[in-house]
Amino acid sequence: MKLCYFDCFSGIAGDMTLGALVDAGADLNEIDTELRKLGLAGWSLRAEKVRRGPIQATKVDVVVSGHQHHHRGLTDILKLIEKATLPPRVWARATEVFKCLGEAEARVHGIPIDKVHFHEVGAVDAIVDIVGSCVGFELLGVESFVCSPLNLGGGSVQTEHGPLPVPAPATADMLRQAPTYSTGIPRELVTPTGAALVAGLVNRFGPLPPMTIAKIGYGAGSLELKEQPNVLRLFLGETAEAAASAEEPEVAILEANLDDMSPEVGGYVLEQALAAGALDVFYTPVQMKKNRPGVVLTVICPPERADALTRLIFEQTTTIGLRQSSARRRVLERSFVSVKTPLGEVRMKLARLNGRILNAAPEYDDCQRLAREKGVPLKQVLADAQFYFRQQQEDQS
Repeated sequence: MKLCYFDCFSGIAGDMTLGALVDAGADLNEIDTELRKLGLAGWSLRAEKVRRGPIQATKVDVVVSGHQHHHRGLTDILKLIEKATLPPRVWARATEVFKCLGEAEARVHGIPIDKVHFHEVGAVDAIVDIVGSCVGFELLGVESFVCSPLNLGGGSVQTEHGPLPVPAPATADMLRQAPTYSTGIPRELVTPTGAALVAGLVNRFGPLPPMTIAKIGYGAGSLELKEQPNVLRLFLGETAEAAASAEEPEVAILEANLDDMSPEVGGYVLEQALAAGALDVFYTPVQMKKNRPGVVLTVICPPERADALTRLIFEQTTTIGLRQSSARRRVLERSFVSVKTPLGEVRMKLARLNGRILNAAPEYDDCQRLAREKGVPLKQVLADAQFYFRQQQEDQS
């Protein structure tokens, strides 16, 4: 399983996360392309190498032109994300991150969640930071997240509501279940966007887990701290358990029979389960008691996500019981490469065994987008992607 470990020794912010992902190899142009689907005007992305203390890191800035409206409601932002035709996991993760932030603001201010309006986090740059980070994780194939204890900083921060103590109330609310500390640096080290990413994505907290590290990314914060380098460090790679078992990690299988649930709810449950860490979710038609047609909901997930997904199934479906079993999951090594076609650039998902490519499949979302933009059949885009990928492979051999 591809894992991302957040090393938050100097806290975390949305721009630091995006910078660390670009530093680790996420393509800034591809991130920009996905973000344009949001329909937000008057911004551009800029990345540069900077130094924070002795460490070289990547600083990503969202350059906003002209006056931008900073006050957006949670429902407005969720509609932007829903209409953007983002890849499913990007959509689900970004939605969950903003929901975590909205729920925290609602609790802090004592208002219904549909009345929540963001100030700083409603700005274009904050939306781009959060959604762009979710795109970056998708480009790097991240499936699971672990986070270190978070260094919160101290002092106070100036907000639209006036000066507030660090951590800001909504930030503190989102980190209630996270291990935190402060080294006494009088700065806001964990911002609301950083806390929301942690709350919405992280599966568990603790020290660096056993893993085979493939990439390390350093994302620079805006401030230069005299006490220590102001960077977020991301470790990306495979869990050690998967590598040690020859790519045969154990998975949990959750199943529930359903004959009285609306199909619309079924689609929603599938999306929520994937966002909550499921590896796969599907429905199988069955004939049930009293000759009723129904479906079996099957959720495959890492063992450590089984309890959370069990709760989700009980809360979101009509079932009153489910079955749990375990199995070994054999997987091929997977990666993405981009191939240029006459219609545009398409990502190819590659599957390898002992370094040899066994499968190469065009990314459906890329092909669907090009088919719509160019007004050509989807099958033509798929065929072109395969043809030019083979040609690219031959040129490299």
